[in-house]
Amino acid sequence: MTGHRKFGDFVPATKIAYVNGRPQTLHLRKCKIVVLEDSGRSREHTFDQPVVTVGAMDDNDITIADETISRYHCRIVQEESSYVIRDLGSTNGTFIKDVRIREAFLEPGCEVRIGNSHVRFHSYDEEVQILPAQVEKCGDIIGRNVRMREIFGMIDKIAPTGATVVIEGETGTGKEVVAQSIHKLSSRKDKPFIVFDCGAVPESLIESELFGHEKGSFTGAIMTRQGLFEMAQGGTIFLDELGELSIDLQPKLLRVLEQREVRRVGSAKSIPVDVRIIAATNRVLEDEVRGGRFREDLFYRLSVVRIMLPPLRERREDIPLLVKHFLDTHAYNRDNAGKQRLRGVAATALRAIEEYHWPGNIRELVNVIERACSFAEGDMVEIEDLPENVRGREARHAAPSTSQSGEILSDSPEGLMAPSDLREMAFKEAKEEWISSFERDYIVALLTRNDNNISHAAREAEIDRKYFRKLMKKYQIEI
Repeated sequence: MTGHRKFGDFVPATKIAYVNGRPQTLHLRKCKIVVLEDSGRSREHTFDQPVVTVGAMDDNDITIADETISRYHCRIVQEESSYVIRDLGSTNGTFIKDVRIREAFLEPGCEVRIGNSHVRFHSYDEEVQILPAQVEKCGDIIGRNVRMREIFGMIDKIAPTGATVVIEGETGTGKEVVAQSIHKLSSRKDKPFIVFDCGAVPESLIESELFGHEKGSFTGAIMTRQGLFEMAQGGTIFLDELGELSIDLQPKLLRVLEQREVRRVGSAKSIPVDVRIIAATNRVLEDEVRGGRFREDLFYRLSVVRIMLPPLRERREDIPLLVKHFLDTHAYNRDNAGKQRLRGVAATALRAIEEYHWPGNIRELVNVIERACSFAEGDMVEIEDLPENVRGREARHAAPSTSQSGEILSDSPEGLMAPSDLREMAFKEAKEEWISSFERDYIVALLTRNDNNISHAAREAEIDRKYFRKLMKKYQIEI
């Protein structure tokens, strides 16, 4: 179901309307530029992207063959509830009602003179109802859960647009896969898709990585270097762990979003960029804004479309699909001849996988299936091929272990001593042994979930990074 609002002074920004936390309607802001030619004919161009460039060069969004028009003449930019036209220092100027302007708000229906040529501007809001998709795959994303199929419906509508997207969700829920799928389903699919982890690069180097630098701009800058925004020209840049970006660098990212241009470190020249931005975070950005750690204006500029990914424990019906996909496609389930080694998962093992809580989400599931493939001796994943903490209740049902007196022992996480063994020790010794075993397994599990990234693991544990390293050293845990 789609609908159009009448042209008016106020045009809502592109947004997803949520009701009770579920996506209902996409309000897609568009503008139409009509180029009026001397012959009386006209050319219409419709855009949903936040910036439209006009000039004589072919790499503009609208190219006008007129010797009075500069190579990069002007730019039309979406603001919160309006459009603004900015002259780019053109030779012959940009005019509204015969008044030369540097920057002006555009009213729907107004006529603009660019050099000696004329264009007419219109804007409108297209309203699209979001319905759960009837398929179980969207790009590289898999799921039959209704929330996932609603996300498929959203991606289907927003991927062809230039809308900025923020993907939110716990660690390991597949935010990068969603970003890649949006890129592959967009008109930018043949252009670069560049990933930048804001939490993995030292703060002092982030600006140079993103925006580039000029030779001699700082110690060690022995040559001019392009930044990732320039390298992603025409494509998509994925900013992972956006919440880690320092407050000092956030205004520079805001400038890229608003002006669609970057300035290298040590340079006074701005370079225009045509890049779609997709960001991801496992933090609640509203809380970061309230805590003064994230700029409010950047938050609103980024949050054009927000996608909230559910954790794996809230979409358990998707687990069999995901497991089958991993076994069918991942290299760890192939022999030397390239044939699939394991054909499936035994019923008891699949029950255990479905009942496990999955704190590390899909990333943890991938690791568990890879481990099971390396342990399996037959052509199926069996319950004993799974880690002990995943086996859980199914392992106890399948083969309960007993002490010499016939007592059933509790199912302890891998590496922890059983309670019956601890009861033979003095209280203080038993307590220290249990705590040490727990701490070691806890640190190992965190590192596994976070791909051995110590900073991310320490943050998830809510402990200081130095103390986290101290615990690693104490238990001789090495990466």
